[in-house]
Amino acid sequence: MPAALVVIDLQNDVLDGCVRVEAVLAATRTLLAGARAAGVPVVWVQHQGPGLERDTDGWRIHPALDPSPGEPVVAKSYRDAFADTTLRATLGDADHLVLCGAQTDYCVRTTAQRAAADGYDLTWVTDAHTTYDVPTADGVVRAEDVIAQHDHYFRGLRYPGQVVRAVTAGEVTW
Repeated sequence: MPAALVVIDLQNDVLDGCVRVEAVLAATRTLLAGARAAGVPVVWVQHQGPGLERDTDGWRIHPALDPSPGEPVVAKSYRDAFADTTLRATLGDADHLVLCGAQTDYCVRTTAQRAAADGYDLTWVTDAHTTYDVPTADGVVRAEDVIAQHDHYFRGLRYPGQVVRAVTAGEVTW
C-alpha cells in the first residue's frame, strides 16, 4: 500500500490564532522526517485566495517547516484539497494518505473525508492538526473541543475494505 504524507495549509496566516501551533509543527516535523527517511512522498497543499494571496508572507509555509526540493506543492482555493486541483494526479499510485495540517474543522476534515469517500486508506494524525476557537450565535466552541471531536470522529470512521486510523505522529508507521 503506497502511502503519501499530505501537509495541508500550514501557512503563516492560516496558523495565526490557532491553538497548540508549536506542538503541531513539532509533530509535523516528526512526520516529515519519517516519511522522507522511508522514501514516502510528501505533498504540500497551500491555500490561496482573498486574504491568502500567492507569494505574500501570510501565504507562505510556516518557517518551521521547509518543503524539500522536488516535493510538490498543490495550490487550492477550496476547503477540499481535491476540488479543482492537481492533488489526485500528484498523489499518483498512493492509496494511503497520512494527513496533517491547519484548520481541523475546515480544510483538514474536508480533505480527509473526501479522501476516505474516494477510496483512500487514511491516517488522521491526532497531534498534527490545529484550529482556532469557533464563534457561534451562543458563544464560542473551544478549539480544543473541535480538535477532540474530530479525533473521535476519525477514530470511528469506517468504509468497506478500507483502513482508517487516528494515531499520534509517533505512532505512524511508514
